[in-house]
Amino acid sequence: MSSKQIIMKTLTFEEKVKKAGSYKNYWTNLAKENLLNCKVVKVQYLSDKELEYYGWYKNPLCLLMQRPDKSTFWLIPSMDDEGNDGGALFTTIKNYDTIPTL
Repeated sequence: MSSKQIIMKTLTFEEKVKKAGSYKNYWTNLAKENLLNCKVVKVQYLSDKELEYYGWYKNPLCLLMQRPDKSTFWLIPSMDDEGNDGGALFTTIKNYDTIPTL
């Protein structure tokens, strides 16, 4: 082994929050890193098979997002942080203030 080998320490969640200054800052920064400059390229409700996989009864509208590097990921609304069921989306769009579950 080289005497100049760099050992990188992985921060705990608590250390990351402390570094960010607060939980709100931590989660806001993470959202900015992952969501800014992305675009919606597809919207669709889950299939019956996907609903069964998640164990959900409420079917949320899901958004396929594309990053500037062209990689993609899905945003899947949930009713809570634990993923207990699909969730609605609320908007500030006139005459489309709620995107419901089905």
